[in-house]
Formats: sequence, C-alpha cells, structure tokens
Amino acid sequence: MLRILTFLCAAMIASAGLAQGEYRVRAGDTLTIEVLEDTSLNRSVVVLPDGRVSFPYAGSVPAAGRTVEQIRSSIAESIAPNFNEPPNVFLSVRPAPPEPAPPPAPPAPVAPPAPDPVISIYVMGEVEGAGRIEVAPGTTFLQALAQAGGLTPFAATKRVQLRRTDPISRVQRVYVINFRALTNGAAMRADVPLREGDVILVPERRLFE
Repeated sequence: MLRILTFLCAAMIASAGLAQGEYRVRAGDTLTIEVLEDTSLNRSVVVLPDGRVSFPYAGSVPAAGRTVEQIRSSIAESIAPNFNEPPNVFLSVRPAPPEPAPPPAPPAPVAPPAPDPVISIYVMGEVEGAGRIEVAPGTTFLQALAQAGGLTPFAATKRVQLRRTDPISRVQRVYVINFRALTNGAAMRADVPLREGDVILVPERRLFE
C-alpha cells in the first residue's frame, strides 16, 4: 500500500514539477510541505522576508531564489537522520499575489500665469486722481494723465511738469509741457513714454494765469 501511495504522490509531484520546476521562490510565497512517512510534519509555511522557512528537524531553510526541487531536497536531506530510510518529501508552492502597481503620479502643478508687468509712477498737484498709479510699460505722459482722471479747473495747464530722476546719478531732469496748447490742437513733438519712478506734477495756476 505504501508503494502505491508513494507512486501516486510521485506522479502528482512530477506533473506539478513541470509547471513549477523553473519557478524561483520569492519572499511571501506559501510552501506546502508533506512528509509521507510522518504526516504530523505536514504544513504550509510562508517564505519570510529574509528568504527562509522553518521546518521541524530541518530548522531554518533558505528558500528565496531557489527552485521547488532545491528546497525539497534540502528539507529531505536535513530531516533524513530522523528516519530509518530516506523520507519521501513533497513540496508545492503557491506564489504570493503580485504587489499592486503604484498609483499614478499626480499631475504636475500648473504654475499660475505671471502677472502683467507694471511700472509705478506718481501724479501730484491739480489732478483728479493724485498719488501713485501703476501703468503698463510704454504708457505715455498723456495716457498717464488720462488714467489719473485729468486736470482740475485750478491746474496751471501751461506749466505741467514731468520730473525724471536718473537711477544711477540721481540727477533729476524737469520737462515742462504746455498742456493747454495740446488741448488747443498743437502737436506734441513726442508723447514721452514713462519710466519707473517718473513724477507728473501739475502746479496750481496763479491769479490771472
């Protein structure tokens, strides 16, 4: 009877070996180990992270990276001194489930659009909106006056000043512009583009001016 059981188990192992013969065991795999001569030793063990399994009489057996047959032979050889004859050891493996794929990387954050460049100029005196105003680069003298709300009725329209300070030498230049002549149809030689820090000063008109 024992011979028949041995033959049947050997046949089962042979067919399983065709599928598992080249498989290399990994940590997390489950090994089912059966000893025909002592069924009390039969058990399923999980390959530990260090790549080893523990089995009675055999102790700690290396498993990861080895084939099923190599592990079976090691166990059979290790427990053989406890039997009168070489034991019949059968081993099968159930691979660990594959690790889940890492989640996709989140999309790269989209940088907010850069704000439009501006320059700061200052409008003082007899204007409707005195103070610092921010304008786009390239804004001209007349355009800036319009953004400031225009002149008040008390403005000295013949003596409107554009004051510009050189950023390196700190020397200030003053340009006097006859705004009244412009409103009467005179042509402006050049509508001056403003620079950062320019000051437009509109004095108060004098009596009878």
